[in-house]
Amino acid sequence: MTKVGFIGLGIMGAPMAANLQAGGCKLYLHDQKNPPSSLIEGGATVCTSGAEVAKRADIIIIMVPDTPHVAAVLFDADGVAAGLSNGKIVIDMSSISPIETKLFAKKINKLGCEYLDAPVSGGEVGARAASLTIMVGGSEEAFTTAKPLFDLMGKNITLVGGNGDGQTTKVANQIIVALNIQAVSEALLFASKAGADPAKVRQALMGGFAASRILEVHGERMIKRTFAPGFRIELHQKDLNLALAGAKALGVSLPNTATVQELMNSCAAHGGSALDHSALCQAIERMSNHEIAKA
Repeated sequence: MTKVGFIGLGIMGAPMAANLQAGGCKLYLHDQKNPPSSLIEGGATVCTSGAEVAKRADIIIIMVPDTPHVAAVLFDADGVAAGLSNGKIVIDMSSISPIETKLFAKKINKLGCEYLDAPVSGGEVGARAASLTIMVGGSEEAFTTAKPLFDLMGKNITLVGGNGDGQTTKVANQIIVALNIQAVSEALLFASKAGADPAKVRQALMGGFAASRILEVHGERMIKRTFAPGFRIELHQKDLNLALAGAKALGVSLPNTATVQELMNSCAAHGGSALDHSALCQAIERMSNHEIAKA
């Protein structure tokens, strides 16, 4: 039975941990809130700190919102680094800065441990269904050791390269997703304002070259006005900030990424930070004074 530590049991982390437990892993949990009772009833052990998790588990998984949270989980006085011993593996499955990730990895490596950055795509639905896409950066040896755990949480699992490359891939993923959400918003708004039924337009487009998972899933959300979060706008804002900061550091231009970030900012300014990122359509709707669902 693999001893796995899991730190961060939110919308994504809790179902991911549940899938590990269902796969036979012994879990050691730590979170700012009380861990789900179902995990405890299933045999998980609640720990008082990240350091305790690191002492008791062989592989430690982190799933928290942003770069500063990962830094705190790892390097606070009672953090994971304080409890590590030679040969253990730390896996950060959060979506954070690729630059900071490389620095975190070097610090963990100096403690005699391996570090994998393994951000995910697929949202809450993918986390519950164990169908996440997992993009991994780190050594091939550590990846091979951790692969059975990844298999319990996801389906499309790729070792992209060294530390930081997993996070770079996730940033690229978030650029594509954001721009697709913008494209679907504009297309459905155009069709709706022109008098066509947006639901039927979406159905027709799903059979052509414009078909995509964003059109399928988020297009339906836009039409049905179901914006309960699978992935919150404020988290996508964070990811696009990483993209734009990285672009500045690399000396490249991402003009459409900057535009869609401003639309995200508009949604947040109107109180939509906690809505699903498909609610990006509301920023475009406000500019046109028309709602997609009203054909």
